[in-house]
Amino acid sequence: MSKPLYHVVSLSGGKDSTAILLGMIERGMQIDCILFCDTGLEFPAMYDHLNRLERNIGRKITRVRCEQSFEYLMFDTPVKRKADMPFARKYGLNQTGYGWAGPRMRWCTSKLKDGPRERFLRSIREKYDVIDYIGIAADEGYRLERKHNKNSSHVHPLVEWGWTEADCLKYCYDQGYDWSGLYELFKRVSCWCCPLQSLSELRQLYKHFPELWSKLKDWDKRTWRKFRADYSVEELETRFIFEEQRLADGLPIKGKTFFSELKERLGTVESN
Repeated sequence: MSKPLYHVVSLSGGKDSTAILLGMIERGMQIDCILFCDTGLEFPAMYDHLNRLERNIGRKITRVRCEQSFEYLMFDTPVKRKADMPFARKYGLNQTGYGWAGPRMRWCTSKLKDGPRERFLRSIREKYDVIDYIGIAADEGYRLERKHNKNSSHVHPLVEWGWTEADCLKYCYDQGYDWSGLYELFKRVSCWCCPLQSLSELRQLYKHFPELWSKLKDWDKRTWRKFRADYSVEELETRFIFEEQRLADGLPIKGKTFFSELKERLGTVESN
């Protein structure tokens, strides 16, 4: 005998998942749970957006969170490492904490999002078949090819509606949600400290969020793994300051001369 269905909207708080939620409510679709996995690393404006969204729709947003904080996992949690692992050979076996995430080691996603989410849904799945509404836009077809997005219990309303990322942002703006301008600065609004952000997004973080940038720089000094393969946070700051100086002088921030002088400045940073 099949179980009854339980409809969960996976809400990241960004434009796509917000558009799904509002679009489903507008269409009178069944929603049993609005689920937000709180990493503790969202922009302050994102938390404001979620609170406002919750008030406006008159429905509870269920918020789940990892028992350990990001800082504990990054700096202090015991981690077993094998001597033949590349990062163990480079940084040593006795370092505590996971350090910064990387393209091949996105521990933050599994620990701060996937884990809390699955623990919450485990008891629900004992009584229900969970239908999960996921925020993949119609122009993000490449994401549908990933194994976890082919799950038969996953539904992609934006694809069915033909809504692109641009459509979602406009729809949310038309509904009065603007994230205090975050999408004017960033293409994607996720964890503010993510090392996988582009240089342009990190440049915006440095320029517009000095308090968060200061915390990012402090964390980078405390951990055993460099923020990015090409730059530490302090080196990024050196680059951004140099760019501002060049632009003020009417000089380009690309080309052989720029990178040659930048290399000299970064060398000074490393020697200090």
